[in-house]
Amino acid sequence: MGGPADRDPNPDARWLGPVMHLAFFLLLGASLSRFLIRHPGEPRTPWIIALSLVLALLYVLGPALGSRPHDEPRPTARRLLWLGAVVATWVVLVLLAPSFAWCAVPLFYTGLRTLPAGAASLLVGLLTVFVVVAQLRLSTGFDPNLVLAPPAVAALATAVFVHMERQAARQRALIDDLIRTRRELAATERREGTLAERQRLSMEIHDTLAQGLSSQQMLLQAADRIWDSAPATARGHIRTATEITARNLAEARRFVHDLAPADLADGTSLPEALRELATRTSESVAALSVRFHQDGTPAPLPDRVQSALLRIAQGALANVREHAAATTVTLTLTYLGDQVVLDIADDGRGFTPPPAPSAPASPPASGRRVRGHGLPAMHARMRQLGGTLTIESAPGEGTVLSAAVPLERNP
Repeated sequence: MGGPADRDPNPDARWLGPVMHLAFFLLLGASLSRFLIRHPGEPRTPWIIALSLVLALLYVLGPALGSRPHDEPRPTARRLLWLGAVVATWVVLVLLAPSFAWCAVPLFYTGLRTLPAGAASLLVGLLTVFVVVAQLRLSTGFDPNLVLAPPAVAALATAVFVHMERQAARQRALIDDLIRTRRELAATERREGTLAERQRLSMEIHDTLAQGLSSQQMLLQAADRIWDSAPATARGHIRTATEITARNLAEARRFVHDLAPADLADGTSLPEALRELATRTSESVAALSVRFHQDGTPAPLPDRVQSALLRIAQGALANVREHAAATTVTLTLTYLGDQVVLDIADDGRGFTPPPAPSAPASPPASGRRVRGHGLPAMHARMRQLGGTLTIESAPGEGTVLSAAVPLERNP
């Protein structure tokens, strides 16, 4: 009968099972010894010994034949036959030798572990009746304790066992809920990680590859238009497009590995990268002049701040080039002590700024295509740094985009 207790996840059941099994064999041995001492040489002695051995053997076979896992609602036919054989053998022993009634308590546990609660209670009641009858047969006179004590012990043992089983069921339910919650949390974290990486890649693509591809397209179209009339100029456009292609390839490799922008590689500072960006954009886009200014006392900036501001500048210039029809753009990097501010101002056609998104954004269903995607990405970058992004624009009045990032003051 060690099987059910050993497989039960309830710690109390794990130690209660061996204790009950040990108690059963001690009581069985004590009952047999008492009978042999008090009734030597009787004709029923061989039967008593044989039935004791059969009962012990049946009990030992319990793990293979009589165990019932806690999640099985009903015992199998094999378990019922085994339990019936154990109880029948014990009943015959009690009828032949009433002292074997002491083995009833471990059998209570056996029945409660094997049968559902209702059937187990009926079995406990039947065993208790036999215990009372056996005690009365051993007594020389009527004793109320012999009638009342066994039912009280049986009721107490049943109540304690049922309580333990219900506690174990509640613990199993809590453990199952905990495991399910942990799995759901892990799945949620995986989804959030996937979405965050998808958002990062979309922002990087918009701010770097999309801008570079747009520049390449315009340069190649311009080269195609003047190929016959001005081949030297056309070849210059193609060389510039080739340089942009190489730069885009380097950028793609870096942001796939979540590295800093190529313009910030090898210790290049943010002002130098912005100045290079302005120069490169002016050279690659006809009729567009991009200037860079720096104000305030320069201060060292964290890498993530430099990367975010450079990406915002790249995205803003991509929007200007494709949508604003501007002729002049000014990049201004200002150090204010407790914060750094990047302003991008253009003299283009302007637009009506959309409201700032309150959560990491994806492309909206309506609105201008690049602005609708790039501006939410800029807002997302600023939220990650605890900064703010403000846009001042109106149709026909140009646009000023301002990204402000707070800085930690040195003590």
